[in-house]
Formats: sequence, C-alpha cells, structure tokens
Amino acid sequence: MANTTSGTYTFDKNFAIDDLIEEAYERIGIQGTSGYQLRNARRSLNILLSEWGNRGIHYWEIGSTNIDLIQGQTEYKFYRTSADGTSATTTPTNGIYGITDILEAQLRTNRTQTTQSDTPMTKVDRSTYAGFSNKLSQGTPNQYWVQRFIDHVSISVYPTADASNASKDMHIYYIKRLQDVDGTYTDATDAPYRFIPCMVTGLSFYLAQKYAPDRIQTQKLLYEDELQRALAEDGSASSTYITPKTYYPNI
Repeated sequence: MANTTSGTYTFDKNFAIDDLIEEAYERIGIQGTSGYQLRNARRSLNILLSEWGNRGIHYWEIGSTNIDLIQGQTEYKFYRTSADGTSATTTPTNGIYGITDILEAQLRTNRTQTTQSDTPMTKVDRSTYAGFSNKLSQGTPNQYWVQRFIDHVSISVYPTADASNASKDMHIYYIKRLQDVDGTYTDATDAPYRFIPCMVTGLSFYLAQKYAPDRIQTQKLLYEDELQRALAEDGSASSTYITPKTYYPNI
C-alpha cells in the first residue's frame, strides 16, 4: 500500500520571502524580526542574488527568441525594463526585458516552416568587431558583438542584413537577470526549489556579518557547501560515452 502523501509539489511556490528571511535570521539566533530587520534582510537578499549573477547562477533564466532583422540595421537592444527603453522586436514573444547576455545565436531561415534552417553565428569580442572596416556593409549576418551596459544589452551584427536576409531572423539564446526581491514579502523568490537551501544559508551568511560575527565562518562554509550541491544538480547534462583506450605494448 502506497504511503499517504500530500500529492503536491509547490513548496517553493509557497515559500514566501518572509518565510525565507525568518529562517535565515533563526539560523543566526535571531527570532521575531520585523520592520528594519525585514528591510535589511531584503536588501541583503538582493545583493546575494547579484552575487549569483556574477557566478552565472541562473540557468533557469535561459530562454530563446527570434530577433526580426531589419535591412541595414547594425544594433539591436534589450533593456533592463520598459522604463529604460523599448527592446528589439522579437517573435513569437515581443517585449523581452532583463537580458544580461547572449549565449548563442543562429541566422534562422523559414522560421515557421518545415524547411526551417539555422546557420550558426560567431560571437566576437570588441577588438574583432572594431577591426571590421565597414560596419554598415550589408550581406548575410554571420558574426555579432555583445555590449553589456547598466540598463541594456546591445547586439551588433556584422554584416548587417541585406534585402535578401531582412526576411530572416536572428535566433538567440539569452540569459536574464534574477528578479528583484521587493517589498511584497508574500511573494516567492525567482529561483527553483533546489536553490532554496543555499539561498537561505547565503542570506544567513550575509546577515551574520551584521548581527552575528561569531557565526560568519560557519555560515560561509554552510553556504558554499549548499551552493556547490545546487550547482552540481543544476548543470546541463548530456550523454556520456566511454571509449576504451587501446594499449599497444612494446613488442
């Protein structure tokens, strides 16, 4: 006979910001938090999520879309928010904000047809792009350069699309920043359930630096340990093939 269980899988969906903050404070010996301590923890949590961005810890924010190429247009921008500017036109979903980097790109032909075809585009660095003598030249886009600013990400394509390529798309795989933790403490965090343990220990580590200096080292070790476990689980898995090594002894 099967065990009687909840039948639900929504702990992370219902694990609100105030629950996370309360758990983090309790781990450094502080209970009954309110007011300034809540705001303080929210600020620290946003800083923690910024640190995760530097570590590249937001694989769940990877997405893909198609940029509508325009003849002769060099640059396509994606803004942090709509208040900063209007992001480039994309299909099928338009109005994408919060992109922090472009991981890969392809020139896509016949996007909606069974004859769809992708041609890889090469991501180049600033020096390579600067070396192109005529950045307005038109042809088949095959290279792109990404600039990351405070309020937007800019993609410069080379060469720009000519008349025959303007009907094509630049298919991109992008990564977005983690959403802010705002003053709505009943919201959940922008992270999957497997990262909740390291988020709690990370926040405890940050709070220990302000409220419990004697626990800093312990919380740091716990945080790094939980983080490594989450990262190992969150990696992109692929098939593994083992090829026997042939050994030819000296004869």
